[in-house]
Amino acid sequence: MKVKIGPSEFKNLKGIEYFKFEEDFIEENVRCIPMIVRFKMDAAGIKLKLVEWSKFHPSEKIRLALLPVSAQEQTDKYRQFLIGLITKYTGNQATTLAIDPLPDWGNLHQIPLILQEKSEEFQFKLSIMQWRKLTNIQRFALLKLCRPGHENKNFQKAIIEFGLLNS
Repeated sequence: MKVKIGPSEFKNLKGIEYFKFEEDFIEENVRCIPMIVRFKMDAAGIKLKLVEWSKFHPSEKIRLALLPVSAQEQTDKYRQFLIGLITKYTGNQATTLAIDPLPDWGNLHQIPLILQEKSEEFQFKLSIMQWRKLTNIQRFALLKLCRPGHENKNFQKAIIEFGLLNS
């Protein structure tokens, strides 16, 4: 039996970028981890599994979306908070990731090849000017949506939502 899931607690949350297409991110009757949290997890070098995310209290999920990671001290605090939540709810150690010091989404001089290839699948050409006008989270989201295993419909929804077809 499929359970109807209501709108995300992030939908109208002030202080974060949350995208309309993310409302469709539902797996196993659990709303997926929003891009803003995924962005911050990458910065902190922690991989969060959907089963772990599903155990967190909504207020903790919101805190993960709102906590800043602009400075190294903030990122370290974020990392410790997330590790604490994973331990608290699962009893397991957090899965760590290597932190990319120069992530592709931060390169404003070149559009990553994987994004160029995905765009071509949709007969869409992303210009370097369009790439530069996107926010860090938008560029991050497009790259995540290019990876194998993501539904193509969300990539197309993202390029429409980001105004890339009208530019």
